Amino acid sequence: MQATTPVPADDSSDGPAKVGRAEAARWSGALDLLKLVRTQPGITRAEAARAMQVGSGTATEISARLRALDLIAERPAPPSGRGRPTTSLHAHPQGPLAAVVDLRYADWRVAVVDLEGALHDTATGRHVSKRPERVFADIRAAVQAMADRHGGRVRAVSVSATGTVRRNGIVQSSVLGWRDVEVDPLLPGVPQALGNDATLSGLAEARSAHPDKCVLYITIEVGIGGIFVDQGRAVTGATGAAGEFGHVQFGDPAVPCPCGARGCWDVAVDGRAVARLLGEPEPENPRAYLIAALVDPDSRAAVNECAAVLGRGTAGLVNALDPAVVSLGGLAPELRRAAPEAFEAAYMEGLMGFRRDDPPELLPSVLGPDAALLGAAEAAFDMILTEHGIAAWIEERTD
Repeated sequence: MQATTPVPADDSSDGPAKVGRAEAARWSGALDLLKLVRTQPGITRAEAARAMQVGSGTATEISARLRALDLIAERPAPPSGRGRPTTSLHAHPQGPLAAVVDLRYADWRVAVVDLEGALHDTATGRHVSKRPERVFADIRAAVQAMADRHGGRVRAVSVSATGTVRRNGIVQSSVLGWRDVEVDPLLPGVPQALGNDATLSGLAEARSAHPDKCVLYITIEVGIGGIFVDQGRAVTGATGAAGEFGHVQFGDPAVPCPCGARGCWDVAVDGRAVARLLGEPEPENPRAYLIAALVDPDSRAAVNECAAVLGRGTAGLVNALDPAVVSLGGLAPELRRAAPEAFEAAYMEGLMGFRRDDPPELLPSVLGPDAALLGAAEAAFDMILTEHGIAAWIEERTD
């Protein structure tokens, strides 16, 4: 669908300057409405008007403009008592998409995601080789195929990686054995974001389940990671490498970590830690090993020790960061459930005294296995839902 951007008539005595300000304000309102649909899919137009603090006529005009540009779709909303009928707002079926990538220990996933956060067209692949050039060649081919299928609707690419991310590269991934890997554009000409998997998972968790709160997110997969999210903004530090909680020295100082340090939390709570405590060799798949150990009676003592280390380290981060909520993702809730007494005792003993009367809530993540992809989608739409991003979409639609 092609459309033109309407320009208001100059009916003011202030002339073009006032019209320009009015037009800018209207497009600011358009971005606000798109962000509302992003965070609250299916919000009614009446609810959106109240949230934006604009009149119903303004909300109707803005939604009509966005509908004409294939940015949102409207559907009749169910009746809700007296008053005029309204509509609910959704992603347009021909609207902008993001391509998202989850690069993991043994495999990868790619998908496209729409404004509402729905994942579509998912593809997966296992690492035939862990050489970075081979891994990214396979991912690049999958992303390009998706972009071809969706006819120019892919407006950003976002990559979640299991490793320490700094600026545009993966500076270290102990589980993949990588150092200083630059991530070239997977889709030339399209903006690209790169983030640590735990960082992005935590960002999605905080925004979806705990908006406007300070959230400490901790997840266990192969190793442990997380992020502190301050009212919807991930605190990633000066170069983007913050949140490497796994490499805080909450573990045994005698145990070396593949990162080059000793005593890392990363190797004190996952399947590698359980195997070491049982006197067994390091497992090929630490994640699967931990899952099996959680229900194995012969592994109970080792699981209790790992749960206690998880609780003690969580308390240390709570003392340092002062979150309102602690969200546990990946296998962290499972480890806590498998050894609740060991976890709770270590957690409470590790808290500063004044925190014990009112500790932050400890909650399992609500996002499940798609957390990293959904976090990558958050980073992608942060690029798409800007004045520049929407202007580029409009320009293509009005050529």
